[in-house]
Amino acid sequence: MTNSSGSRYAYRMYNVKPSAIRELMKVTRQPDVISFAGGWPAPELFPAKEMEKVCQKVLKEDGAYALQYGASEGYQPLREFIAGRMSDKGIDITADNIFITSGSQQGLEYSAKLLVNEGDVVICESPTYVGAIGAFNPYLPKYVEVPMDEKGMIMEELEKALIENPKAKFIYTIPDFQNPTGVTMSGERRKKLVELAGKYGILVIEDSPYGDVRFEGEKLPPIKYYDKEGIVVYLGTFSKTFCPGLRVGWVAAEPDIIRKYVLIKQGADLQVNSLAQREVVTFAKMYDFDGHVNKIIDSYKSRRDAMLDAMEKEFPTNIKFTHPKGGLFTWVELPKHIKAMDVFEKAIEAKVAFVPGDSFFPNGGDKNHFRLNYATMNEEKIIEGITRLGKVLKTL
Repeated sequence: MTNSSGSRYAYRMYNVKPSAIRELMKVTRQPDVISFAGGWPAPELFPAKEMEKVCQKVLKEDGAYALQYGASEGYQPLREFIAGRMSDKGIDITADNIFITSGSQQGLEYSAKLLVNEGDVVICESPTYVGAIGAFNPYLPKYVEVPMDEKGMIMEELEKALIENPKAKFIYTIPDFQNPTGVTMSGERRKKLVELAGKYGILVIEDSPYGDVRFEGEKLPPIKYYDKEGIVVYLGTFSKTFCPGLRVGWVAAEPDIIRKYVLIKQGADLQVNSLAQREVVTFAKMYDFDGHVNKIIDSYKSRRDAMLDAMEKEFPTNIKFTHPKGGLFTWVELPKHIKAMDVFEKAIEAKVAFVPGDSFFPNGGDKNHFRLNYATMNEEKIIEGITRLGKVLKTL
């Protein structure tokens, strides 16, 4: 049964599409498929044994509060812990600038809910994170895509977009080991981006789920490091450096912006899981948090090396791919006449999977790229999977 206008659902729902990656995961969960498709961390690196002790300690010492409602802003010791880690990166910040979210994905959705009206322009990298597109789409924005090179978003193209779209709501960027390309924005461009945002009076949403997962090269400060006017909203998460199932992330911004996020949360889900927030803080007190992150870095570096070495050996020479210095992904460019979806169909027959690249372009059009995740599989499976994929590519 429908209403008098002919539709049961809000019109925004007609702009909501299934997550391409989540849909692909249904295919790739077959036990004999080697999957490079998801953005998932390696489960064997989760500190499961340590978390048993952490959970017992939290429940024993703080159980009543851990199982009770909490503040919408988040657990104060967790906010202080995050503020301290961000201060270590040179950012002038306190707990008052931190708002806890259910993963950084919730930070993306709340940012769109806070800032975007139907028809508003969002400026983003091309390509960009498919999960951000999914979070923004219900609010019916228009996307202006800014091309990238090996140093990230091209600033001349960004300024052109800002001039042509003076009422754009925000610039969305993933500066570190970008999803899907693995590209890192240079320090010079980070500084320039903040200058342009200030000049044209626009907010920046800096999405940084991978920033701490660097294998090599110079550690670059976050974009927010250069922010002296409070125009950069930073999104962080523990999903890639700790335990994604806890769903603990954060927003770092000016207190007046934080208060708006809190109002949204009070109308949505009230608060982030009280137990999970305490578990993050307690783990950091009981164990070496940075040591845990370093184990992840060592493992992912080895897996990245295995994948890139195998691709050099097994892929046809006319296929290009990025060489990320951290994060989880590499980005493959096929010759123009080859469609990634055609490769995907053949690859599934060979029991290997990846994510075709077209879903990472909010305005569509690109058909000859795909993304590979080197974090989830061990080196042996990576080599076998790339060997299978190389055979598929050679047939095309």
